[in-house]
Amino acid sequence: MFDFNMSEEERALRQSKAEKSIIKKFRKSIWCKFTRAIREYELIKPGDKIAVCISGGKDSMLMAKLFQELKKHGVQNFEVKFLVMNPGYNEKNYNQVVNNAKLLGIDIEVFKTEIFEVVSDIKETPCYLCARMRRGYLYSYAKEMGCNKIALGHHYDDVIETILMSMIYGSQIQTMMPKLHSTNFEGMELIRPMYLIREDEIKHWCEYNELDFIRCACKVTEMYEATHGVEKGSKRQEVKELIRELHKVNPFVEGNIFRSVENVHVDTLIAYKKDGVKHHFLEDYDEKE
Repeated sequence: MFDFNMSEEERALRQSKAEKSIIKKFRKSIWCKFTRAIREYELIKPGDKIAVCISGGKDSMLMAKLFQELKKHGVQNFEVKFLVMNPGYNEKNYNQVVNNAKLLGIDIEVFKTEIFEVVSDIKETPCYLCARMRRGYLYSYAKEMGCNKIALGHHYDDVIETILMSMIYGSQIQTMMPKLHSTNFEGMELIRPMYLIREDEIKHWCEYNELDFIRCACKVTEMYEATHGVEKGSKRQEVKELIRELHKVNPFVEGNIFRSVENVHVDTLIAYKKDGVKHHFLEDYDEKE
């Protein structure tokens, strides 16, 4: 946590420790998985200008440090901007975001929106609307900055949870892609360079470096916690718990869920969608006889 009485020398030591731990202690579990995702999914290309989007949570803050280390030790043929959107944080949370960025030596650019105010009165799916609005604002601001990509801090556990959530609650098979072309902002792309990193390793990095980041800090969450004294549950949290229970029976369950969407046998599907068009197995069933 940031200490206002911390000297510049102490801050520099804390920053150096966090950076070195990425390359040394967490090399295999974090750094190598970050660089592997970039290579495997071709997330960065020469000439890219990437807006690294920082919410202030543990995932996006680590992502920012990973990009800094990549510029320092690896690829040099792209640019990064560290972008923070303030969707309406209270003063305490906003200060924590800014101070953590200072502690870690991340030069951020902040812009403000009123998203929390807009979604606070929404009864149904406020989190979904909030996420959609956040992404739209990030795309728009990043494009104004001359960026062609935005980077979000979704990790491996987000991916497998999304796969199960789509099946259990959405009655569909769908995954969180490592990169996507924007449909509303021409020439813009979304990338997820933490795609292969486990959430427990991110937490371990934070604990090792004695770092404390904000969680979801919206007004909906604040009001729920003020009333109930606990964090508001969610479908994602339910699925997270389900995976944790399944892991007790099968330690390979996370990897199996992740790889399931890489091993889709189309010939065994009743129906599927391609480019928004639904196809049914009966369309060419008799031709295969």
